[in-house]
Amino acid sequence: MRAINTIGVLTSGSDAPGMNAAIRSVVRTATYMNKKIIGIYQGFDGLIEGNFVEMDNHSVSNIIQRGGTVLKSTKSERFKTREGIKKAYENIVTKGIDGLIVIGGDGTFRGATALISNYNINIVGIPATIDNDLYGTDYTIGYNTALNTIIEAIDKLRDTASSHKYLFFVEVMGGDSGFIAMESGIAVGAEAIIMPGEKITIQDIIEQIEQGRQKNKPSGIIIVSENSNCGGAYEVANKIKEQYKHYEIKIAVIGHLQRGGSPCCYDRVLASKLGYYAVYNLVRGASNIMVGIKNNKIVKVPIIKAIKQNPEINPEMFEIAKILSL
Repeated sequence: MRAINTIGVLTSGSDAPGMNAAIRSVVRTATYMNKKIIGIYQGFDGLIEGNFVEMDNHSVSNIIQRGGTVLKSTKSERFKTREGIKKAYENIVTKGIDGLIVIGGDGTFRGATALISNYNINIVGIPATIDNDLYGTDYTIGYNTALNTIIEAIDKLRDTASSHKYLFFVEVMGGDSGFIAMESGIAVGAEAIIMPGEKITIQDIIEQIEQGRQKNKPSGIIIVSENSNCGGAYEVANKIKEQYKHYEIKIAVIGHLQRGGSPCCYDRVLASKLGYYAVYNLVRGASNIMVGIKNNKIVKVPIIKAIKQNPEINPEMFEIAKILSL
């Protein structure tokens, strides 16, 4: 088994609340195990440029409550090239890094897989994305905080909707996954939820809205996932506005507010656990795995499986959402 004495850590792709808590956990666990820890700024671009800094416990003081990532992040186009991957590996060797911990989502893990497939390096992934779209883990870091942010925003929109005869179409993030739309929709009592992959038409949505109107609902909230089959919130709202005149239609796109802010308790604890187990497994020779959480237990999942298999929403959630919206 290859000895792991120096560990590199980076964050890549879109930021997610709790990334800093994960960085903190990685650094402090590595230090406790008497391993040298190297922070890599700007993700895979930082690997290519050699943007490295040695870290210690003091480096990660007072960051557990902060959103974003102190190591910064990019979506690297250069790392998609053979030359970029080669340069990154050369810098890893020059710096004496024996193993790498990558914190991020689908794109981050694809980058890790590309590095492993070309060169001999141990890599462990920590899932951090608000989309919750990685297979093999019940939750990704940042997902719960994003949900709380969305719920708080929509609760405020509901106050305005209820004060007028407004039908709000609220667009949420989620990539190609419907987890954010589904769970936030149930949590705010949405009249309808429109998600990627769901076979729903504009007429179906109108019928759902009309059911509520006939039950004397004076206003409504429609959750629209950014990549739904019917389009985004503006597209859906405009189509319905052409056919449905009973409500005054308003549109709200929550946008990048979902990705920012101080992580909630759950995300801080999850990030702390996963950071610890990432180091624990890496120093014991693990490679090309993601550490996740399944049924409240820490699990190891091959990175390639995490990005190639799509997590599915429990079918019962669709029924629950429909019944509770009536």
